[in-house]
Amino acid sequence: MSDTPDLPVLSPRRAGLLTRRAVVAAGAASLAMPLVARAEPAAIKIGLIHPVTGALAGAGLRCRTGGQMAIADVNGAGGIKSMGGAKLEALLGDAQGKVEVATSLVDQFAEAGASGFTGCFASALGLAATQQAAKYNIPFSIDSGITDSLTTRGLANTFRFFPNNTTTTNDALAALDQINKAAGSPAKTAVIVHEDSDFGTSSAKLQSAALPSIGITVKALIPHPTPTRDFTNIVLRIKSEAPDIVIISDYENEYILLARTLVQQKVPLVATYSIAGGGFGLKLAHEAPTVAEDMIDFNHWYNPKDPRALAFRKRVEATGQTYSWEYPFGYFAVKLLADAWERAGTADKEKTIAALNASTFSDHFMPYGPTKFTNGQNSGSHPVAMQIQQGDIKVIWPAAFADAKAVYPRPKV
Repeated sequence: MSDTPDLPVLSPRRAGLLTRRAVVAAGAASLAMPLVARAEPAAIKIGLIHPVTGALAGAGLRCRTGGQMAIADVNGAGGIKSMGGAKLEALLGDAQGKVEVATSLVDQFAEAGASGFTGCFASALGLAATQQAAKYNIPFSIDSGITDSLTTRGLANTFRFFPNNTTTTNDALAALDQINKAAGSPAKTAVIVHEDSDFGTSSAKLQSAALPSIGITVKALIPHPTPTRDFTNIVLRIKSEAPDIVIISDYENEYILLARTLVQQKVPLVATYSIAGGGFGLKLAHEAPTVAEDMIDFNHWYNPKDPRALAFRKRVEATGQTYSWEYPFGYFAVKLLADAWERAGTADKEKTIAALNASTFSDHFMPYGPTKFTNGQNSGSHPVAMQIQQGDIKVIWPAAFADAKAVYPRPKV
């Protein structure tokens, strides 16, 4: 006897009806079920390398946050459309302020499949990381890092959308010259105080060479290490030199401490001026208003006449953070890469580098002219002169972007 149960025998007519019903049911089921989704395009990985612990942690974290904001915006707008909507994915690395860690992170992220890098806030970290990334020919978009040599070493993979040290210094001295002459040239001498790494040393060298051309004699260059916890002796030396202007080239903590000490020691100055001053900003204006009021810095800022810039600032401040220039640095370093991938239609390294070299990236609110890369440096980028006035930052030069007039000489504090 068979173990298979007997199946009913159907008449040909009934069998045909059931067959037709099965076909209809199958068709209905196929309409009810969603179509099989296309495979998502592979994510494009970006290594964000910044010091987020140690002495430079605050500024490094702000650069990183700006980059993450850009990644969120690109993904929220549909990803890289020419690549089927490929999303950007951040690989986050803490360089700790150490060049050996920065280079190690490049190796780790290259192995993890990074198609691009941004970073590294500090010039010394950027020099090491870009050199290491060049070994893999992975494009590197500098966010913060001002030293000229980042883009003068012939590294084909390195691009800086923002101004370099020479451009910043030349523009800063042109601004100082105009502001000083408009007030009757009260400043004739200066002392330069700078941190002793590549950023401060290269800045001080450029400044001291150029200041005599605008009629200002440099009385002393005073280097110091980072960190420095006490500026009493340095300020005593400044008082002995009796300059009209003190020019500061420091990172955040030392910048603020020196500015405080100058006011506490009642050093009489026509102006406290900085060029890419690491501690100049709204944090200083809010936490030490007497110290900060009327300080001038020549640095990177947004175009205050562009509504997008004001909206971006409000977006940062809505999270409870104090706005500073590192946010747009990190933001547009990522957007520059995203624009290149969009135009190239691929994350292929060589094609991305070619797209960057041909870039005319303009989707930004910085006070720049057209983007044009020459050996990796955007020749269309320029910083502005800013002054803290009544607890806010105002652009005072050039006139095309200014939203206030300079208070100069600085009233006695």
